[in-house]
Amino acid sequence: MRQVRRATAVLAVFAALSASCLVPAQAAQPSRIGSAEVSFTSASKTMHGSVVAPAPEGVRRPGMVLVHGSGEGNREELRKQAEAFAAQGVVSLIYDKDTTNYSLLERDFSALADDAVAALDYLRTRPEVDPERVGLWGFSEGGWVSPLAATRTEHAAFLVVVGANGVSPAEAQSWSYRQWLRKQGVSNESVLDLASGTATRVAAEAGLFPEATFDPVPALEKLRVPVLAIWGAQDRQSPPRDAAALFADTQADNPAFTMRTFPEAHHGLGHTTDGFDRLEGFVPGFPELVGSWVNGVTGGAAATASDPLPAQDEPAAELTPLAWYESLWVQGFALLALLVAFAAYPLAAIAGSLRGRRENPVAAAPAHWASITGLLAVVGALSFVMLILTGGGEVVGPVLWGRPVIWLAAQLLAVGTLVLAGTAAVKWRRAGSTGGGRKSLGLLLGGAVLLIPWGLYWGLFLP
Repeated sequence: MRQVRRATAVLAVFAALSASCLVPAQAAQPSRIGSAEVSFTSASKTMHGSVVAPAPEGVRRPGMVLVHGSGEGNREELRKQAEAFAAQGVVSLIYDKDTTNYSLLERDFSALADDAVAALDYLRTRPEVDPERVGLWGFSEGGWVSPLAATRTEHAAFLVVVGANGVSPAEAQSWSYRQWLRKQGVSNESVLDLASGTATRVAAEAGLFPEATFDPVPALEKLRVPVLAIWGAQDRQSPPRDAAALFADTQADNPAFTMRTFPEAHHGLGHTTDGFDRLEGFVPGFPELVGSWVNGVTGGAAATASDPLPAQDEPAAELTPLAWYESLWVQGFALLALLVAFAAYPLAAIAGSLRGRRENPVAAAPAHWASITGLLAVVGALSFVMLILTGGGEVVGPVLWGRPVIWLAAQLLAVGTLVLAGTAAVKWRRAGSTGGGRKSLGLLLGGAVLLIPWGLYWGLFLP
């Protein structure tokens, strides 16, 4: 029995040693990772970053410039990704995004692409990097920027995109609004259409979505490098199927195109249960996929087969240009007119009482209430729209009957305003149109009339 056990142990050791000899060199994970602070020049400005690399082993490895998603883009936001890729034998350059002309209201994808090209040129000069095996990696917003950068240099050996979009920034945000609203229990189609359609289109025209209409197609059609496109099937920020379909279409003639989907991953390829929560760590296989693919395509290996298109509950809606009556001037004038019309009646009543003038007592009560409900309806509707635009639709408060309570209250107040204004008009007419306050009452009634088309446009009177 002891001899059998001893023989078994010897065979096990021999098998383990043999297996280790059969593992490809590129699959071996470096045990140590280093980081070096660096700087480089882009368009006469100095950029700062870090080169994250495996421990030196006397070989020059493939390199990858990591391009940020939206936001200020401190390099530390991408350090975990860089370290994960370094563990797969890929040297990464992470850098602080230039935010000189970058804000919630302003950004320039072209300038960001130029910075990425400058970063790539610098990384090619590093002694630990093979200059012929350096490419770009772009996440989210970087999925618009990195393809653009790849078309501006002859030195990009490959492109990896994660959570990239196949639609414009405004259309991606429109789709995301619907996802978050449904998550919170909003099921009323008029509210969903308001957030993803009317509000988004007007906000884009107002400049609240920088690069709102950027078209990713021209850059994707110009790509002539191997491309790896990765999505999380639980993505709730960008429509994954729309994006995957566009990449598959524009890269149909690219023999080195690979598309992968991770079923349990969110927008950033981390763990998630539903796409909305963010659990710790990357989904298993994500860093390994990037590492093996980069090592493979830069080493002459053929690209692997692609996954099917990921699922998506609804397509991103195309956002059409504003009609004349939707223009900022018309909408701004209508909003101002409504506020003035509803505020004028109580202010005029106060001024009249100070001068000893008396209102028509029959129409005064409903008119006063109409002015109050009208103001509250307009301010409530505006507040709800701003809540959506500033919060990404992620928090809308309590929901009742498939509508956020704040929006439902604005709808009820708008209907109440019309009823009260109509009552005031009838009573004033029956009283013989006598008494003070005729001008202010007329202005109030004019506001109630204007509220009808304005409310229909914004969805206040839609079921």
